[in-house]
Amino acid sequence: MTYVDGFVLPVPTKNKAKYRKVAREAGKMWKKHGALQYIECWGDEMHPAAGGMKMAKFPKIAQAKRSEAVVFAFIIYKNKTHRNKVNKAVMKECAEQQHDDVMPFDVKRMAWGGFTAIVEE
Repeated sequence: MTYVDGFVLPVPTKNKAKYRKVAREAGKMWKKHGALQYIECWGDEMHPAAGGMKMAKFPKIAQAKRSEAVVFAFIIYKNKTHRNKVNKAVMKECAEQQHDDVMPFDVKRMAWGGFTAIVEE
C-alpha cells in the first residue's frame, strides 16, 4: 500500500516566495531520491462552512497567527520501506550540504505524521 508523509505548518505570508523556493528545492531532492510525488499546498480556504459540523480548523491546529498562512504538504511513496530508504538518502544529502539559510517558518509549530493508505481510488 502507498505510504504518505504529511505536514501542516504555519508560514508568514510575507515569506511565501522564499518558502516556495525552499519547497521546490526540497521537492527536487525527494524526487531525485525516489519519492513518487511531492506536493506543497498554500491554504486559501481555512474557515469553510461545514454544514454545521464542529471541527478543528487548520489555523488552530498549526497555531497560525493572522499574518501566517497554513501549508499542507505531503510526499507519496510506494510503501513505508520505500519511504525509509528515500528519507535516509535525503537526510544524508542534507547533512553533506552547507545550509546557511534560515527556514522561512517556525519549525517548532510544524506537525508531521506518516500514514499508510487504506483507500486508493
